[in-house]
Order: sequence, then structure tokens, then C-alpha cells
Amino acid sequence: MGDERRVKLIRPGDRSEGQLTPGMRREQAVSTERSWAGHVRTEAGMVSGWHHHGDYESHIYVVSGLLRMESGPGGQDVIDAGPGDFVFVPPHTVHREGNPASAEATVIVVRAGSGEAVFNVDGPDRT
Repeated sequence: MGDERRVKLIRPGDRSEGQLTPGMRREQAVSTERSWAGHVRTEAGMVSGWHHHGDYESHIYVVSGLLRMESGPGGQDVIDAGPGDFVFVPPHTVHREGNPASAEATVIVVRAGSGEAVFNVDGPDRT
């Protein structure tokens, strides 16, 4: 049986550094042609730039802290997710995330799709 058909255990020490974003620490656990999964820590007060994930859809579980997601026309759609909440981000949805709280936030992210995973853009959708 080839490695691609074996169940794998990924321990915290096995994770690799993911894509760099100031104020965020991404640890990649799994990356395949069709998916990505990782552990992300976001500093208090941090806000990312506007971006989307191409053909990937993102499933986010908040472990601790507060996750704020802004999207929609002019960034007017705002949600705050706390521990135990899930957030779903459809493919090609321009958004930015942040942590408006005074403590670090920790989330688990699973993406399903293919192609390039991050596309930085100048701002939110206009319509």
C-alpha cells in the first residue's frame, strides 16, 4: 500500500509554517492537491488585508478568542465568531479577518478546492 492510502497522524511538532501574514501564525498540518488544513493563531488587535481563496471554500472552527470576518459590498457584512463557532467562507468570497479582542485567537481552518490558495486584493467587493 502506497503512502497516499495510509492514515497519517500529524502532531503539533510535525506542522510546518504556513503562508506568512503579519500578526498571524499559520501552521500547516495537511496540504494536498484538493485540500489544506491548519492551525492559525491571530494576535490581539490584528486585521488582515483583503483577499479571497480562489476555488477553495474555507471551513473555520474557533477554538479560543474572537474571530471577526468582514465581507460583502464595502465590507459591510461583519460577523464575530467565538469559541465553538464555525464560519464558512465560499470560494472567491473577498474578505478580511481580524481579532478585535485583547487576547490571541486560535482557529482551525480546513479548505477544500484546488489551485492557488490566496489572492490578495485592494479592497472589499463594491457590489
